[in-house]
Amino acid sequence: MEKAAAHLKGGAKRVIISAPSADFHALMGMNHEKYDNTLKIVSNVSCTTNCLASLAKVIHDNFGIMEGLLTTVRAITATQKTTDDSCGKLWDDVQGSVQNIIPASTSSTKALPNMRVKQASESPLKGILGYSENQVVSCDFNSDIHSSTFGAGAGTALSDHCVELISWYDNEFGSSSQEADPMVHMASKE
Repeated sequence: MEKAAAHLKGGAKRVIISAPSADFHALMGMNHEKYDNTLKIVSNVSCTTNCLASLAKVIHDNFGIMEGLLTTVRAITATQKTTDDSCGKLWDDVQGSVQNIIPASTSSTKALPNMRVKQASESPLKGILGYSENQVVSCDFNSDIHSSTFGAGAGTALSDHCVELISWYDNEFGSSSQEADPMVHMASKE
């Protein structure tokens, strides 16, 4: 918050943080309408939160969510090793990170969530939530602008009340692309 406030002291009218913070979280398509122009510092939270939020909104609004579990597999970041290494605090931090994660499709995926997600990706969440029926791997989402792209054929119905859904995102480019939307929204409230 202190670092963000320094921008205000330097002459900025508003500051958007692209990480979680104690400030108002403006998630486009989720709660951005609650923004008011008295707020000078706004958080657009993290790329992972943006990926989860748009898909979770569609599922919650159409079916409800009793509980959930998030596993994130994302593109390489600047702090990850590109080759195996023997040092580091966590085992995951020392493993080569340039290989793709390739999901296997299954016939037990339910069509109903797919339809609802596709509808949302075409209207209220257009540009935020993408939808793909293609067989894809992680590199297919390099430079993808969406906060989240739902993989229609990649999920699994584990039971009538438990479904695994797969959604993809470019943790740097997609998140950066989405920063303009809250800026435009904030400017419209001036």
